[in-house]
Amino acid sequence: MLAILYDIHGNRPALEAVLEDARSLGADRWLLGGDYSAFGAWPVECVEILRALEEEATWIRGNWERWQVEEDALPDAEVIRGAWVAVREALGDGLVDELFRLPVSATLGDTLFVHGSPGSDVESFTPEASEDDDQLLAGVTAPRVIFGHTHLQFARRAASGIELVNPGSVGLPWDGDPRAAYATLSDDGETLDLHRVEYDVEAAATAVTALGGAWAEATARRLRDARF
Repeated sequence: MLAILYDIHGNRPALEAVLEDARSLGADRWLLGGDYSAFGAWPVECVEILRALEEEATWIRGNWERWQVEEDALPDAEVIRGAWVAVREALGDGLVDELFRLPVSATLGDTLFVHGSPGSDVESFTPEASEDDDQLLAGVTAPRVIFGHTHLQFARRAASGIELVNPGSVGLPWDGDPRAAYATLSDDGETLDLHRVEYDVEAAATAVTALGGAWAEATARRLRDARF
């Protein structure tokens, strides 16, 4: 079974809870969908935990792994820029470069994995059908596309019939449910399930607050409220 983890965002308690839950369900392979470190209190530790999955893990790059190198691409927002400084200093040049060089997509069986959408790591799909679906899926032949970025867990089909799945965010959900989110896919590719896992949200929020700064306060609120 493949466990699909997106948007971990440096939240070690959430990541550890998801790994334990996924293993209890029989997961023995992992798809890691990007945004591994920024915002949380454990940026390096989360990468180290994921590295320990070794050859069973397939990694792709998120927008944060790109932003850590392409500073000019950062949105002009205090929270984002504050988090950028903190995560850049924590990871150091070597790890920042290593994560930047990850592939932007992966294909496993009939499923295409991207961070935001096939053509962008910041443009993504909404829970409801949108007229943007066709544009975001231009040229895609895979019957299923799995993506993250918006931190909203859902599954639906586009008008073209392509299955669209957002596993949600492991470390920073924004759908009103503070539990960690992820998905699993059966070995035959037929059964995809969405999961939520309890973890110590308050511990994660308190640890972020202790880092100091407006970005940390904002992140702690988002952890508690599970809202952007």
